[in-house]
Amino acid sequence: MSKLEPRETSPDDALPTAPPAAAPAEGAARAVAAAAAAGRRPAPARRREALVGLAFVAPMLALFLVFRFGPTLGAAFLSLTDYRLSGEWDFIGAANYTRLLNDDLFWESLGVTAVYTALYVPMTVLLALGTAALLYRTLWLRGFFRGLFFLPYVTSIVLAAVIWKWIYEVEDGLLNSTLGALGLGEIDFLGNESLVLPSIAAASAWKGFGYSMLILLAGLQSIPREVTEAATIDGASAWQRFRWVTLPLLRPVLFFVLVIEAIQAFQVFDAMYVMTAGGPVRASYSLVYFLYDSGFKFFDFGYASAVGLVLFLVVLVFSLIQRRLIGREED
Repeated sequence: MSKLEPRETSPDDALPTAPPAAAPAEGAARAVAAAAAAGRRPAPARRREALVGLAFVAPMLALFLVFRFGPTLGAAFLSLTDYRLSGEWDFIGAANYTRLLNDDLFWESLGVTAVYTALYVPMTVLLALGTAALLYRTLWLRGFFRGLFFLPYVTSIVLAAVIWKWIYEVEDGLLNSTLGALGLGEIDFLGNESLVLPSIAAASAWKGFGYSMLILLAGLQSIPREVTEAATIDGASAWQRFRWVTLPLLRPVLFFVLVIEAIQAFQVFDAMYVMTAGGPVRASYSLVYFLYDSGFKFFDFGYASAVGLVLFLVVLVFSLIQRRLIGREED
């Protein structure tokens, strides 16, 4: 009968066997569950945090309701009435809107406003985008030039209109004096029906481009440099980098700038009132100018309120069209 020989043992046999590793999917699931459990707070804590946030925004929300939403509702109600200066009024329904649709002066002022908007918005946005691109590439005295370009925006619109009215003067204006020194004829910028709107749009663009410039400059600075550097390494020119890299990334900011400048253009009044008083022959008679005359010259407050509501709808539709064409939905 043979004897069992003892088996030789190795040092590895004395070590404990490690348990099998958990599957990667199970480990990831446990990590996600642990993170969710750590971030979950009791319902009372979440409710208390929401109440604290609401308390912080309550003053601004109250101001908005009182000074924005309230007057809008009041104007909507006035547009349905025949409100007189004595405080008496009669409910007339949609009669003001019917009258508005049959008013040739309303359509004329709306056409003037549309032409002015088509001139002012591209002029202002291109000027703001150009100066923002220059400031983005400028390292020397960037703060000084940024303040210099923004300075016209903080000046009074009446003061800017008076200055540009003097610049456009036929006899003693700066622009016509320069043209005369060059041997060119004088041009009546504000007295010519074809030139009055471009002239006012240019003055308004000089006055208002500084705000959009700062917004676009902030948008340019938020674009990662790695993206443009990669395009440069791939051989893209400066124009190609701007057209195919910078401009698409700048689209949300550009959409915001276009909307605010379009709203500003539709509400133009001060510059036309100071520089031309609506002339010549109502060539600069805007929709807000028509609203002003209806309400504060003829005291037809119901009709003026109807004009204001129509202006609100026009701006809203124009903004939605812009959103459709160049806007981008955020995921």
